[in-house]
Amino acid sequence: MTQELAKPMMLADQYGRVASDLRVSLTDRCNLRCQYCMPAEGLDWLPNDETLTDDEVVRLVRIGVEHLGIREVRLTGGEPLLRRGLASIIAQLTALSPRPRVSITTNALGLKHTADKLAAAGLDRVNVSLDTVDPETFAEITRRDRLDDVIAGLEAAKAAGLEPVKINAVLMRGLNDEQAPKLLAWCLERGYRLRFIEQMPLDAQHQWNREQMITADEIFEILRPFYTLTPSGRSRGSAPAEEFAVDGGPATVGIIASVTRPFCGDCDRVRLTADGQVRNCLFAREESDLRSALRGDASDADIAQRWRDAMWIKRPGHGIDDEGFLQPTRPMSAIGG
Repeated sequence: MTQELAKPMMLADQYGRVASDLRVSLTDRCNLRCQYCMPAEGLDWLPNDETLTDDEVVRLVRIGVEHLGIREVRLTGGEPLLRRGLASIIAQLTALSPRPRVSITTNALGLKHTADKLAAAGLDRVNVSLDTVDPETFAEITRRDRLDDVIAGLEAAKAAGLEPVKINAVLMRGLNDEQAPKLLAWCLERGYRLRFIEQMPLDAQHQWNREQMITADEIFEILRPFYTLTPSGRSRGSAPAEEFAVDGGPATVGIIASVTRPFCGDCDRVRLTADGQVRNCLFAREESDLRSALRGDASDADIAQRWRDAMWIKRPGHGIDDEGFLQPTRPMSAIGG
């Protein structure tokens, strides 16, 4: 496929990839201060008038679903539970036709009080960021003593039927890397699906260091004395995690090796920031503005075409291994996972 050919109606790029999985950041704010994400004092948050309204979020997702083939919607942050209109947004998204699957990525601090309400609104499942089950280590990583609230939130999500409950963990050298077997055992006992993620260059401080990153190979070495891991045999498709059966299964653990084993060729994701910018790659340094079109009375068709144009120029890979790689200006909390 070349640039001269007519651009397709779906969210395709010139390398033949088609995006059907939309990640929507509802806010750049967060109530934790994880070391690998942001400084202890937090960041300069987006002004309220620059953040998409609930109606604007729903309209953009509707355009994605009705005009562009979006089938999966993940609501992210920052911390999406801080968005007051979250349940209403979910209810409107799950009422779209064709109905997309809707999930959230959260730190779970508020799930104890909201899981039932979100499930009633139609939420399908949750991904929870949790790097340790040791209270002292949790407080050191997040700079907050809130582990009990996260555990209560996980229990509430499971009780509300928001399953499978997936847990995402980042290992940090000398801090929680040796706790990986304990975290896996804890998840297996409770029926949560754990996925270890290589730390990516998306911190606000721009202090990411490849030599300090715990790689997928190292994760295997850390787990090997405690568990036998074998390929699950299930097709990975466009999923970011490689799945491995634990001690023969049926339980599995996933490893997302975005840095050392990139899966850019199978990527089917597109991201929308809280201020209405399209990002065709998590590591992109360019964005395409849809908020101005929304607020300038553009038609659905015009917005859809702008979105297609933004996806068409997606690069073949994230380029982390390139000599000239530059970390995105925005940190993960402002991009949305």
